Amino acid sequence: MKKYKITLLVSVIVSIVLEALPYGAVCNFATPEKTIRQTFSYFSLTPFGYANFGPFITACLTCILLFLSILLLTKFSDKIKKIATVVSGISVVTSFMPLMFGFNYYSVVGGIISAMMIIQFVIIMFIKKRDSNEVQ
Repeated sequence: MKKYKITLLVSVIVSIVLEALPYGAVCNFATPEKTIRQTFSYFSLTPFGYANFGPFITACLTCILLFLSILLLTKFSDKIKKIATVVSGISVVTSFMPLMFGFNYYSVVGGIISAMMIIQFVIIMFIKKRDSNEVQ
């Protein structure tokens, strides 16, 4: 069971590294002649200021998930697993929020981050199910 928790921790760390890179969040700025596409870190407030809320919220939730995954690794608590499940599920939803504006507001790095969020959610659900089966 510990290997799944370590896998969760590593995937969260990889997600945070990807979110820190300046290629995830996308803003499109229009001029009369053309549209300029700029990418930012998920932790940048610039996309948030232009109403692209998803990346920053996802980054914040991933940091919370890092803390929770460390707690999962060190402690056995049903409350922590429930909270981690909810936070992970919400982060999956927020990672896809830029798609509300269209595919122009989504990047390859954003897609990888969304995939990592889904993987983390599946791992947490697996840990939750596996721990509940071991307790019985």
